[in-house]
Amino acid sequence: MMKVFSFLKSESRSRGRRVRATRCHRPWLALLLGFGCLGTRADAMAADAVYSGPQIGEKTTPFKVVEVLGENTGRERDPVMENKGAPTAWVFVHGIERSMVPLLRVIDQYGVERRSLLKTEIVFLAADRVDGERRVKAAASSLKLQGKVGLSLDGGEGPGNYGLNKECLMTVLAGKEDRVAANFALVQPGIADAPKILAALAAVAGDKAPPTVEQLTEKSMARSGAGRAPGAVMAGSQEKPKENFPGAVPTDAKLQGMLRNYIRPTQEAAAVDALLVEIKAYIKDSEDLKKQAIDGWTRVLHFGDRYGNEYSRKVGREFLEQLQRAPERKP
Repeated sequence: MMKVFSFLKSESRSRGRRVRATRCHRPWLALLLGFGCLGTRADAMAADAVYSGPQIGEKTTPFKVVEVLGENTGRERDPVMENKGAPTAWVFVHGIERSMVPLLRVIDQYGVERRSLLKTEIVFLAADRVDGERRVKAAASSLKLQGKVGLSLDGGEGPGNYGLNKECLMTVLAGKEDRVAANFALVQPGIADAPKILAALAAVAGDKAPPTVEQLTEKSMARSGAGRAPGAVMAGSQEKPKENFPGAVPTDAKLQGMLRNYIRPTQEAAAVDALLVEIKAYIKDSEDLKKQAIDGWTRVLHFGDRYGNEYSRKVGREFLEQLQRAPERKP
C-alpha cells in the first residue's frame, strides 16, 4: 500500500520549491489564493479563497485522457464529448496523500452506486505520460477504484483552459449540460470534505435520497480490504488488534485541517510560525481544543520524520510542551 502514496511524489515535492507568489493559471486569480493552498498562510495572508478549475456557470470544454483501468486500458477518449452533457463528477488529482484516500474512495463508491444518474471521471495529472500511466495504474489498482480512471494527455498542468491549481491536490467539479454547478478546490482533501461534495453531486444527479458518507465509507473499506463488512470475518479467524499509538487525531475539523497543513514537509519556517499563531488564537479559549491539540501534536511527533520537517517538528515540540505545562482553567 505504501506504493500508492508515492504516486507523483517527485511532483508533489517540487510544488514546495516553486515561487509562491501566484499559483493559479488565470492571472486575475493570482491575488485570491488563500489558506487552503499548499502555499503558505504568510504568503497569502490577505486572501480568503482558493480557486482551481472552471468556476460555477463556466463550461467544461473537451479534453483528452488515456484510460488506465479495465478492458479499454490504453484507449484515448474525450470524456466531455462522450458524456454529452450528462450529470458528471470530475475529479482532477495532482497527487495522492494518505489523508485524501478515504475521500477519493467515497466519491468513487457514490459514482458506482449512482451510475444510472451520474458519470464519474477520475483524472490524474502527470508530467510524463509513460511514467504517469504506470503510476496511476498501480495506484488505482491498489485503491480498487471502480469508476473510470484516466490520465490527462495535457501533462502535469492538466487541460490548458481549465486553469487547474497545482497546489490543490484534488479539484472536484460537479456539472451537467457541460457547465459547472459546483467547484471544490481542495489543497488538503480529506473525508471532512465528503458531505458537501456528495450533496453537490446528488444535486446535479437529481438524487433525492443519497447514501451517507458513513454508508459509502463502510462499503468502500470492505471492498478495498481496508476494513471488514459486518459478518465478513470468517469463522475461526481473529481480528488483528489495533496498534495503540499515543495521542489522537483532532476531532474538530478546523483544527484537524490546520494540523494537516502544519505537517506538510514543504512548509517553510515563516508558514509554520504563521500557522502556530493562528492555531494558538483558535484554541486559546477552549480547554477541549487545547486537549485535542495536545493529542494531535503528540500523535504526529510520535512518528518522527514521517511528518513535517526539521523546523516544524522542533517548534511543534516546543508548542506541545507549552500546552502540557499550561495549568487547566478552573471551573
